[in-house]
Amino acid sequence: MENIAIVGVAQTQYDSRKKDKTCFDLVYEMTCAALHDAGMTIDDIDNVVTVSNDFMDGRTISSMAVGDAAGAYDKNISTVEGDGTFGAFYGAMRVLGGAGTTLVVVHSKGSEGDINMITNGMFDPVYQRHLGLDAISSSAIQANAYMHRHGTTEEDLAAVSVKNHANAKNNPYAHLPMDLTIEDVMGSPKIADPLKKLDCSPISDGAAAIIIADEKTVDNLEKIPVWIKGIAHCAEDYFLGDRDLSDPKALTKAAKKAFAMAKITDPLDEIDVVELYDAFSYMEPLWLEGMGFCEPGQGPKLLKEDITTMGGLLPVNPSGGVLSSHAVLVAGLARIIEIVEQLRGTAGNRQVPGAKNGLAHGINGPCGQSHCVWILSKERG
Repeated sequence: MENIAIVGVAQTQYDSRKKDKTCFDLVYEMTCAALHDAGMTIDDIDNVVTVSNDFMDGRTISSMAVGDAAGAYDKNISTVEGDGTFGAFYGAMRVLGGAGTTLVVVHSKGSEGDINMITNGMFDPVYQRHLGLDAISSSAIQANAYMHRHGTTEEDLAAVSVKNHANAKNNPYAHLPMDLTIEDVMGSPKIADPLKKLDCSPISDGAAAIIIADEKTVDNLEKIPVWIKGIAHCAEDYFLGDRDLSDPKALTKAAKKAFAMAKITDPLDEIDVVELYDAFSYMEPLWLEGMGFCEPGQGPKLLKEDITTMGGLLPVNPSGGVLSSHAVLVAGLARIIEIVEQLRGTAGNRQVPGAKNGLAHGINGPCGQSHCVWILSKERG
């Protein structure tokens, strides 16, 4: 792959309701902030990719509505419906295709809709929607499948929530930084068995943006670039009954492709920090297994042995992850931004010392139907 890099990033602080900000305000502010971070102006941008969701925004073709706020007037504009990592994937393709420097901007105001009703809408209207399935209940089905297959306990899952909420205390952008115990998580209200309130991510308002540029452009900038070494995505069957929910095959394929592109042969040894999409506590160990950092069923052991904690061999979600801040659609792009900050050495109190290579991960669809894996590096290819 040709050398391309992320040269500008920006994200809002995430909270439960940004009542004084419209989607247009958020997109405009993040566009300006990412340009400032890169040392660019809007005239330096050739392409704009906006990411949004009609159900979340309450309007048809919502991604087109924010083009003006993203400075897309008289530019090549593309729109993506889904997680921000997929929008960024398309943005990278624009750069690799020779179309020039690309801005990717994502927004979400979960406070303005009923998230359970919205996520119920992603299921088949004839066979599944009337059952009341939504993001939480379907994820509970997946959590049970994972636990049944490997003997994983509810306490194993609770430990993930404890770790990530504690990590969030070092992240000024996080929605829910807090000290928890396993007993706190276990004692929180049951939402959908086996998931309790503190096993679930909050619904946050927020936005984020990144700028991707080719090697020639990067060499004319002063900002420290973070190089994109590998990207891949893969999807599974839409109907939950057609999948083994305890085995994320699409993630395994995407990770293998991304590692191969980045020439990574031993992920646990060569990746220094991971930011993955943990909308629910069980997702962290399951996704780590799917990406090949350990054998199936051994994900909880990584945390028990402090491998995935700050100071461990492979810190996972130093930012607090999605469990601590979940602006739907934005959350995946935030994972990329967090890895960029780590590799720049600008992550503040959540910095992983000496981080050179990082992995960012996003999902789309029910129970991780599709996965997008990014390998980023301080070093040029």
